[in-house]
Amino acid sequence: MHRFKRRLAFVCTLLGASSAGATGIVVQVQDATGKVLPDTVIYVEPEGGAPAPKSPGGAQIEQKGLKFLPLVTVVQVGAAINFPNNDKVRHHIYSFSPAHKFDQKLYSGQAASPQVFDKAGTVVLGCNIHDKMLAYVKIVDTPYFAKTDGSGAARIELPAGGKYVVKAWHYNTLGGATPEQTLTVKAGSDLATAVFKLPMKPVVVDDAASSL
Repeated sequence: MHRFKRRLAFVCTLLGASSAGATGIVVQVQDATGKVLPDTVIYVEPEGGAPAPKSPGGAQIEQKGLKFLPLVTVVQVGAAINFPNNDKVRHHIYSFSPAHKFDQKLYSGQAASPQVFDKAGTVVLGCNIHDKMLAYVKIVDTPYFAKTDGSGAARIELPAGGKYVVKAWHYNTLGGATPEQTLTVKAGSDLATAVFKLPMKPVVVDDAASSL
């Protein structure tokens, strides 16, 4: 535990958590064994469910090397996402997820129309032609969000001090849980800190890849 706290302090320093005038949070995420977890979605909501400002913006998920890039995308409700195909083959992307069902027939280049994600939730993307292509979109009803980096850390700046609920979501969490913590953020002070340890599903080894 002491080693973990020292690591968090180091991460806070790297992310500028001790800078003067900061208002926000810094988060560290690991699995149950202490391994850092990149690509964890962190999002923050004011306690009490106060209405969040609407600034959905947009995003892009490209298809390249028979993969979706990035693997994980987080957007605010109402955001449009473009799906350019930068492979030399055509793709047929789809989602059966309740948060946003869609089906884009075989296409290449920039031909696919952007999809507007207008409901909070989780969307799993697939390709009808290439079964191993998967990606995840987390749609949140708040403009305060980030993904953890390679060190399992994320920083989110907030407009004012107060009490906030911090949530952590990872696509491989056991049971699909989204744990949360309530933090008191002080305006113009050191960033508040949150630590999450998420139980993960076992990693499935690709038999074909392991035999190479």
